[in-house]
Amino acid sequence: MQDLQQYSAWRERVATALEQYRSWVQAAELLDAEAGQRLARALARVRDDRLSVAFVAEFSRGKSELINAIFFADYGQRIVPSSPGRTTMCPTELAWDPALPPCIRLLPIETRAAHLATSDYRDDPAAWTVLPLDLDAPERMIDTFKQVSLTRRVSKDEASGFGLYDAGDPDLAATVGDDGLVEIPQWRHALINFPHPLLKQGLVILDTPGLNAIGTEPELTLNLIPNAHAVLFVLGAETGVTKSDIEVWRTHIGAESGNNAGRLVVLNKIDAMWDELKSPQENDAAIAHQQASVAQLLGVADTQVFPVSAQKALVGKINGDLALFGKSRLGRLETALFDELVPARQDILRSQLRQDMDLLLAGQQALLGTRIRDLVEQQQELQSLRGKNQGVITHMMRRVEMEKKEFDASLFKLQGTRAVFTTLSTELYSSIGMDVVQGQVDAVRAAMQAARFGTGTRPPVRAFFEAVRANLDASSAKIGEINAMMDSMYRKFSAEHGLSMAVPMRLSLQRYREEIDAIEAIYMKQFGTATLLITSRGTLLERFFDSIASRVRQSFRAANADIEAWLKVIMAPLEAQIRQHREQLRGRQTSIQRILEATDTLEQKIAAFEAAQQDLEKVKGRLSGLSGAVTRALDADLPQLEAA
Repeated sequence: MQDLQQYSAWRERVATALEQYRSWVQAAELLDAEAGQRLARALARVRDDRLSVAFVAEFSRGKSELINAIFFADYGQRIVPSSPGRTTMCPTELAWDPALPPCIRLLPIETRAAHLATSDYRDDPAAWTVLPLDLDAPERMIDTFKQVSLTRRVSKDEASGFGLYDAGDPDLAATVGDDGLVEIPQWRHALINFPHPLLKQGLVILDTPGLNAIGTEPELTLNLIPNAHAVLFVLGAETGVTKSDIEVWRTHIGAESGNNAGRLVVLNKIDAMWDELKSPQENDAAIAHQQASVAQLLGVADTQVFPVSAQKALVGKINGDLALFGKSRLGRLETALFDELVPARQDILRSQLRQDMDLLLAGQQALLGTRIRDLVEQQQELQSLRGKNQGVITHMMRRVEMEKKEFDASLFKLQGTRAVFTTLSTELYSSIGMDVVQGQVDAVRAAMQAARFGTGTRPPVRAFFEAVRANLDASSAKIGEINAMMDSMYRKFSAEHGLSMAVPMRLSLQRYREEIDAIEAIYMKQFGTATLLITSRGTLLERFFDSIASRVRQSFRAANADIEAWLKVIMAPLEAQIRQHREQLRGRQTSIQRILEATDTLEQKIAAFEAAQQDLEKVKGRLSGLSGAVTRALDADLPQLEAA
């Protein structure tokens, strides 16, 4: 756990350095709208960073006990419900949000009837049932935690309406009781807000129900599990790898899913293999043999499979029995989990922040460079007036007035460019706006409902993804037009008025296109021909719109947010330079006018410009120092923080 504490301290130091940087550049008037937005996003990225760990397994493999052993042993008892049989009936996320009190937020199973994904309800407080957690009464708190285990019995029709029963599925048909009712979870999703020290440092724990939840809540495999920074795939030491285990590993977790980083296999309940009639060496050999067999079946290295006893580890930690804890082997898993998870996440965050800082510094140095150049030009202009008569000074005054008129004429032309910019922005939203993607979702729903058989739903879905990609391509082309127009405008002002400007902020939709490709790939895996043949059309529709269509909407929602932010700030550097150049021209006029009217001496004015130039050089040095402090905070390694 020490790695996570060090990582939290590293993030705090980086955030402090960024805050100092932002405060200073704001006071120095070096923070335009674009830079301000970029800095705000960088700070949010550091402060809101989360490390998510997902636990995935069939029921009764000991996931909840493993969570208790790794994260909650310090409480001296089980916090997450853990007992023989199924204890976690709905996907459960444990995290800490200081803006909320300690509580459990529960999403009723009835929300499945609305054909929306759980993510669609996250920002709707009214949809959740909220139960407070009494931290001073552990027994009451544990009773509240047991909500995630609750079920209720409903009719087959009601269960079917929630997408939790399909008469054509023999496995589900076998779950009907003698009373004709079907047992379903009482809750669809649980969000537990708990002030555990590790959760406060940004850890998020995802406890999934049995593997059957992958069918009922496909958003798990589409969003929560693939996006987890680490996935612990829990197997039973005695059962080893079952057929369903292999299918889920290959499709959703392991190498064939396209992401093997941070994926660990846990061979739990090795205490069942501790045969007292055998020597410790013989028991270790049996465990090693099972470990090698699991590794071979899943296609991973032996070192990626961790034999443990979560129950004995929990008992050992609570009772202070170091020998029992050592025998449980949990320490090796904890070390591997955080040694791999934390540095990988730190590298990603560090790379993103370095890129932000490079762009910020380039823009601010360009702004400072323009200010210094303007001062030098004014200083040289005034120095050239030494010993000159009033006629020369009057001529220079007229020249500055002419420059100002030319600049004002350019600003008039800029208004025309703004009109074009507004038109292009409107055209951009016509291909990527949320109303557009919602229209396509409605169209594919109608086409899928019109299909007579499950296999007939595939062509409409293929057309849906093609249309979505075409929208992204059209939007990218429009963004290219806007970029080209802004490049031309920046070059024009730079050439005509000598302005030194950074390249306007770029925007690419490539990551959203890749995201759509990934969503389609998951659709092809989850909705293969066999699934289409054996699953009812109604269930297919529910699964598709609960997961695939919902995720496409989320992707477009994020793209729209990026575009909106980009359009707001793309002109910010140019506008900042324009304001500064206008002030510089006014300052030149005022200076020359005063000299002409003999209200100020020439030498006093030159001295004032020299002092101002020295002040700007100090500002430049301070900017470099503060950006260097951010860089040093970013480059610090976790062991260095511990030493500090």
